[in-house]
Amino acid sequence: MSRTRTALGLCTAALLALTVACGTTEDPAAAGTQAAGAAASAVAATTETETSTDSGPGSDAAAGSSVAPSAGAASSAASSATGPVEITDGRGTTLTLEKPATRVVALEWGEAETLASLGVMPVGVADLKGYTTWDVAEPMDSSVKDVGTRSEPSIDAILALKPDLVVITGDSADQAKLIGNSVPVLVTKGTDPTRQLDRLRDDVTLLAAATGTEAAGEKLLADMDSTLVNGKAALAAAGNAGDPFLMADGWKEGSAVAIRVFAKGSQNSDVAEALGLKNAWTGKGDAAWGLAQTDVEGMAAMTDPALRLFYSASEEDVFVDGLAQNPIWKSLPFVKSEQLTKLRTGTWTFGGPASVDFFVEQVLAAYGA
Repeated sequence: MSRTRTALGLCTAALLALTVACGTTEDPAAAGTQAAGAAASAVAATTETETSTDSGPGSDAAAGSSVAPSAGAASSAASSATGPVEITDGRGTTLTLEKPATRVVALEWGEAETLASLGVMPVGVADLKGYTTWDVAEPMDSSVKDVGTRSEPSIDAILALKPDLVVITGDSADQAKLIGNSVPVLVTKGTDPTRQLDRLRDDVTLLAAATGTEAAGEKLLADMDSTLVNGKAALAAAGNAGDPFLMADGWKEGSAVAIRVFAKGSQNSDVAEALGLKNAWTGKGDAAWGLAQTDVEGMAAMTDPALRLFYSASEEDVFVDGLAQNPIWKSLPFVKSEQLTKLRTGTWTFGGPASVDFFVEQVLAAYGA
């Protein structure tokens, strides 16, 4: 799949204009893989197109990781309830805030969710309507304002909220520096397929340090880790330890259905494997999110009769509407035995601890554990 990035050059230091360049239009996860950039009133734009299977946010080896945040995350964050806060963010940049941030704008849904879980309701969120559809694990309250799309947030809307911090994610450090001329910007890692759950712990610890909510962050992570430990025990007791699974979502490309598989290194794969299940997809995921793209023919090798498919479809359900009459699909053992679990609407597969807990709850229910 191809994606287009627009890199904005700074010409003069007049009014700061905010823009993001990235993403595909196929699914909302893709729109959030880049964070916002800014430029002066005179802006020169260049366009670069690259081919990539990375179409969205995504985790792995964390299934066997320690329950505590990594030493790097803990040592990089120092905060107090009222005094200055010094933190080193996901790009390695040290930020100093006069005090813990309380008016925070989040330009990615996973970070918005985590902030709310920490007790810091964002004042603004990019694509707020989309968030309410795709992430119900941690609802936004009525005070939260929409600040434009994740691909093109509005500088005017952001500045009107008088934030003391803007939180973004992804590979947009250059743009973050430009935004920071007006508002401090914190960049989380957002993804790391080599250590996805530990990466999530690091991001939670970072956001907690920036907002002076370290105690809430520790509890949030402890609760998540308890959910994983208890869930693994419950699946083992139910006789499902080591059972094969697949996790996927999809969309229509003309009359065909594109299927995106959550390979090892994607967040939900790491969560399911932390529960003691085994990802049946042996192909590699992309380097950014641990995601792999295939089609119904590519699923034909999934013949293990014990396999269960979990899939996400918060809007169009292509697995029902697009594949129900497909002979290859109908011949698959997990389809014939009805071992398919559609995740509940609003299960965000790139979210924070609340989304992890929500997913685990549905996995246990699917196995009757």
